[in-house]
Amino acid sequence: MASKTSRDVLSRGLGVLRQAIREQPRIFSVAVVGSVLFGGMIIVSARVVGSVIGEVALPAIERGEVGAGTLALAATALFGISVLRVAGIFGRRLGAGYMQYRLQASYRRRVTRRYLELPLSWHHRNSTGTLLSNANSDVEAAWYPIAPLPFAVGTLVMLVGAIVSLFATDWALALVGLAVFPALFALNVVYSRRMAPRQARAQRLRAEVSGIAHESFDGALVVKTMGREAQETARFAGRAGELRDSLIAVGRLRGIFDPLLETLPSLGTLAVLVVGAFRLRQGAISVTELVSVAFLFTVLAFPVRAIGWVLAELPRSVAGWDRVRRVLDATGEMPYGQRVLDRTGAGPATLTFNDVHYSYPPAEAHPPGAQVLGEVGFTVPSGRTVALVGPTGAGKSTIASLAVRLVDPDSGTVCLDGVDVRELTSESLAGTVALVAQVPFIFDDTVRANIALDRPGVDDEVVWAALRLAEADGFVAALPDGLDTMVGERGTSLSGGQRQRLTLARALAGRPRLLVLDDATSAVDPRVEAAILAGLRSSTAAAGVPAASILVVAYRRATIALADEVIYVEQGRVIARGTHSELLATVPGYVDLVTAYEQAEVERAQESSYGDDVAPLPSGLEIEVDR
Repeated sequence: MASKTSRDVLSRGLGVLRQAIREQPRIFSVAVVGSVLFGGMIIVSARVVGSVIGEVALPAIERGEVGAGTLALAATALFGISVLRVAGIFGRRLGAGYMQYRLQASYRRRVTRRYLELPLSWHHRNSTGTLLSNANSDVEAAWYPIAPLPFAVGTLVMLVGAIVSLFATDWALALVGLAVFPALFALNVVYSRRMAPRQARAQRLRAEVSGIAHESFDGALVVKTMGREAQETARFAGRAGELRDSLIAVGRLRGIFDPLLETLPSLGTLAVLVVGAFRLRQGAISVTELVSVAFLFTVLAFPVRAIGWVLAELPRSVAGWDRVRRVLDATGEMPYGQRVLDRTGAGPATLTFNDVHYSYPPAEAHPPGAQVLGEVGFTVPSGRTVALVGPTGAGKSTIASLAVRLVDPDSGTVCLDGVDVRELTSESLAGTVALVAQVPFIFDDTVRANIALDRPGVDDEVVWAALRLAEADGFVAALPDGLDTMVGERGTSLSGGQRQRLTLARALAGRPRLLVLDDATSAVDPRVEAAILAGLRSSTAAAGVPAASILVVAYRRATIALADEVIYVEQGRVIARGTHSELLATVPGYVDLVTAYEQAEVERAQESSYGDDVAPLPSGLEIEVDR
C-alpha cells in the first residue's frame, strides 16, 4: 500500500511539473539550456583537467621545466570553460527563478479570483486560515520543485553524456559509472517515498496552525473578555508543537539521506581510482583518462543532488497542488447575464420578490435541506422605504442577501425594475443596488479610500455628500487628517457606530438606486439613526447622491415608524404587511416583537447611562457609544 501511494505521489508530482512546463515553456527552455550548458562544461572540464594533468603537468615535472605557451593554452581553456559554466548557471537560475515566481503569482491571482467568484455558502464551509493557506503557502508548495527542475533535467542530460564519455574511455570504468549512477537515482527515489507522507502532513498542519492563529487574533476581544488567553495559547501551542514535530521528522529523514547522497559519489570516485589504477598498470588507459574520470565523479556529486531535490519536494508539491485545485475546481459560482439597466435619468429602482423559495445547501442546513424562505412575495416600490421586521431566524438577512444576489433562490424570481437579477451583468447589478451589513468592514486605509474604493466619478464632493447623508461628516471633519486619516485595520480607531456610518457612506457614494440596510445602524444612537433614515427618504437634497428605494431590516420602533410599509415575516414566510400602525392594530405577534425590541432598547440605554464612572478599558478594547 505504501509503495502504491508513493508511486501515485510520484506520478501526480510529475503531472504537476508537466503542467508547469506547459504554462511556461519558453522560460523553462531557457533554464534547461543553461543547465545543459553547465552540465556539458562539467564533462568538458573533466577532459581538460585530465589533459592538463597528464599532458602538461606530468611532462613538466619529468623535464623539470614548464612551457609557457602550453601553460597559457591550458589556463585559457580552463578559463573559457569556467566562463561558459558561469553563463550556464546564470541562465539556469534566472530561468528557474523567473518561472517559479511567475507561476506562484499567476496561481495566487487565480485562487483569489476564484474566491471572489464562489458564493458565500462555499466560504462558510471553509475557515479563513485555510483560505489564507491556499492562496499563500499551498501555492508556494505546489511550485517549489520548479527551482531545481531545470537543474535536474540538465543533470539527466549530463549523466547520459557522462556514461557515453565513460564508455568511450574504458569499459571497466563505465561499469563503475553504471553501478553508481543508478544507485544514486534509486536512493533518491527511496528518499522521495519516505518523505511523501511527512511533507503532506506538514503542509496540512501549516494550514491548521494558520487557521488557529487567525481565529485567536480575530477574536482577541472575546478571548480577553472571557479570560481564555491561557486556553487559546495552549490550543495554538499544541498544534504548533505538532507542526514542529512534523518538520523535525522531515529534517531527521533529510539528515539521514543527505550523508548517503554525499557519500555515494565519493565511493564511486574511490572505486574509479582502484579500478583505474589496475587498468593503468595493464596499459588499457592513460593517466590523462584516469584523472578525467576521477575528476568527473568528483564534480558530479553536486549536480546529481538536483534530482533528489526535485523528488524530495514532489510530495509537498502534490499536497499543495491538491489544496489549490480544490479551490480552482470548486463549483457553485453564480454566472451573470448580459442585460444592463439604464441608469441615465432613471429614478429609484423597484424591487420585487415573486414566490421566492430558498433552502440552505445540504452541507450547511440543520437538518439537511431545511427551508429558510417559502412563498415570499412583496415589492419595494420606486422611491419608497420598506421595513422588514421579524424574530431572529425568520429569514430577514436571507431576504437581504437575495435582494443583492449574494445567493440565488431555489425557485421564484427576484427582480429589479422587472428584470430578473440573474440576467443582469455584474457591473449593472453592483451599480444599481448596494447592501450595508450589520457588521461593518473597514479597510486599513484612509477614510477617503474606504468610501471611494477607486470608483470612477466618486470624487471628494461625492464623498462629502455621502458622509453628510450618513451623518458622518462631523466626526470625519474632526479627525486629525480628515479624509486622509488612516482608520487602522478593520477601523479599530473608530467606534462601532462610526464604522457603520462609514460603510453606509461607502454604499451611498456609489449612488445606488436601491439601498438594502441589514440592521446597518444598530450601533448608532437612535436620534442619529432617525436623522439618517429621514435624510435617506429625502436624499435628493444631498448634492451628488440621488434618491434610492430602501429595504431596511429594522428592530427599533422609531426606524420602523419611518417606513412607508412594513413586511412582517415569521419562519421564512410573509405573515402580514401594512403600515406600522396597521400592524400594531391587527397582528399580535408583531405587537409582541416590537414591544420586546423597545423594552430591550430602554434597558440598554439605562445600562449605558451607568457607565460614566466606569474605568476605561485597556487599549484596543474600548466600547464607544455614538452621540
